[in-house]
Amino acid sequence: KKKILLFFFLPEPAQKCKTGPVDLVFLIDSSRSVRPHEFETMRKFMIDIINTLDIGLNATRVGVVQYSSQVRTEFTLKTHARLSNIVKAINQIIPLAQGTMTGLAIRYMMNEAFTPEAGDRPKVPNVAVIVTDGRPQDRVAEVAAEAREKGIEIYAVGVARADMTSLRAMASPPFEDHVFLVESFDLIHQFGIQFQDKLCGVDLCLESDHGCEHICESTPGSYHCLCLPGYTVNDDGKTCAAIDLCAERKHNCEQLCVSSPGSFTCDCNKGYKLNNDKRTLIDYCSFGNHSCDHECVSVLNGYRCRCNEGYRLLEDSKTCQAIDLCAEGKHDCEQVCISAPGVYTCDCNKGYTLNEDEKTCTPIDLCAEGKHDCEQICVSAPGVFTCDCNKGFKLNKDKKTCTNMNMCNTVEHGCEYQCVSTPGSYHCICPEGQLLQDDGKSCGSKSSSSANIDLVLLIDGSKSVRPQNFELVKKFVNQVVDSLDVSPHGTRVGLVQYSSRVRTEFPLNMYHTADEIKAAVMKVEYMEKGTMTGLALKHMLENSFSEAEGARPLSRSIPRIGLVFTDGRSQDDITEYAKKAKEAGITMYAVGVGKAVEDELREIASEPVEKHFYYTTDFTAISTIAENLKLNHIIGSYSEACFLPQEVKKLYHLKNYQCEPHETY
Repeated sequence: KKKILLFFFLPEPAQKCKTGPVDLVFLIDSSRSVRPHEFETMRKFMIDIINTLDIGLNATRVGVVQYSSQVRTEFTLKTHARLSNIVKAINQIIPLAQGTMTGLAIRYMMNEAFTPEAGDRPKVPNVAVIVTDGRPQDRVAEVAAEAREKGIEIYAVGVARADMTSLRAMASPPFEDHVFLVESFDLIHQFGIQFQDKLCGVDLCLESDHGCEHICESTPGSYHCLCLPGYTVNDDGKTCAAIDLCAERKHNCEQLCVSSPGSFTCDCNKGYKLNNDKRTLIDYCSFGNHSCDHECVSVLNGYRCRCNEGYRLLEDSKTCQAIDLCAEGKHDCEQVCISAPGVYTCDCNKGYTLNEDEKTCTPIDLCAEGKHDCEQICVSAPGVFTCDCNKGFKLNKDKKTCTNMNMCNTVEHGCEYQCVSTPGSYHCICPEGQLLQDDGKSCGSKSSSSANIDLVLLIDGSKSVRPQNFELVKKFVNQVVDSLDVSPHGTRVGLVQYSSRVRTEFPLNMYHTADEIKAAVMKVEYMEKGTMTGLALKHMLENSFSEAEGARPLSRSIPRIGLVFTDGRSQDDITEYAKKAKEAGITMYAVGVGKAVEDELREIASEPVEKHFYYTTDFTAISTIAENLKLNHIIGSYSEACFLPQEVKKLYHLKNYQCEPHETY
């Protein structure tokens, strides 16, 4: 495809701007809603305006900043001193095409574009022209007000979908001179014409009905109203109000304050006269005979007592008593009010915590915060908890731990041979030489010498493995898969990769043939980063061998096999979940290479350790390990009770059969 870049060049007009120098920054919206042809119109709009200006480092300087979800300076006020270079730079702008973070852009313009480092000059007017076509995705009112307070005069130009409320929040007053909203980018040139008139050669204080009550001060293309000394400009930006220092308590008169705009004089009540300092009386309190509880105040021919803040004067006109707002019910505390003289603070009852509003209270949920030692169920009450047990369990005397109730004695289990209770449930088992059928209750003969298994492989994807060796690890996995009888009702395989985090590449129930699994393995992407083997074992135990991810119920007597492949020391503790995995009946194999730690491999591996842990110094030798891992035949070489792991035998209360393998390994 051919890409066409349009450049707009206009002849310089004979008449340039007659005003003094201006630092002008265009802040242009290049969000994805601005279409390419509309952005070209925006280029022409900027070029049309600067063609009317007297451009130069000692005349008018121009900078351009564009924004979307981010903000980018295209060129600063000091970058270009010639009109032709500015036009060329505008034509080379590439739109960002993302969101509309106008508030972020105004703050960036204020802090970056109008700075001495960017070319901003002292005592030269700062003018910003913001062009946008949509509603801002962030707040603009506060940051725009801050920019105006710093002396930046803001023109807000909205196109099509722009929001008038947001435009007025950004622009300088008066709005009729600084806010423009047009229906399309094709009409944006109308603002350009008006802006040129305002910026170039027009004293709006002389040539317009400015409406200033006191003083009108011209700026390039605009004006603002000022007030005479002792007055302040009202919110309408035009009228003035007298500054009342008496009402604002900005005086030191003892009795009466008489206000005039921006100043005051002191006077006295009837029966008093003003002293030479024009504000005080004779200090009768200094005689030391007043007996006021808190404070003595001198008055004509005597004194009176006054209490500190938070206290009230009693009927004896001397003693002060603390004001107890809690006792008087003058508070809004939800639970507990704590009084201090004239003020109060709120608190909560035991078991509750005070909210951020410092008034209301929320119950402390120790269960939700994990601050309990219940084995199974935590029942919360404000600030305390009690423990309970799952169905099929009963609470022990310690009120924390639970004991399994014998489900086989309490339900109609329907097992053909024997029912075995498990925590909160039960399952059926069959006599030696027979397998549990699909109904989970009846028994039948073993179909083949190669048993079915649920196999989950945990492979180390840390950065120490390196990409080329990770490919060898994937081939190792596929060698293991080649030795298995994979099918929906046969052996199932799941794959988990771990580094600093854990990711299930595919669960046990995703693929049903060896070819599907091998193809999926080769598509696995290398994770890199750390080696959190303990976290991976936890994920395998709690997720990979769940029925939701395709593990068959323990009642089916399908052996569960976990194979961990690693090349280094774990960065977290493996002890807890290596132990829990084996206690849950998972037969664990540990395969190490390179810098793998033998003690960790042995801790992961099931008993007998020598037959469940493998190690080689070189990745190129792991294929030999794969050839020795004939997992189906290891399991299948024993009678039904023999192939169960020791942990499962204990769980099922099976005796220690004397087993003779059909095949050696």
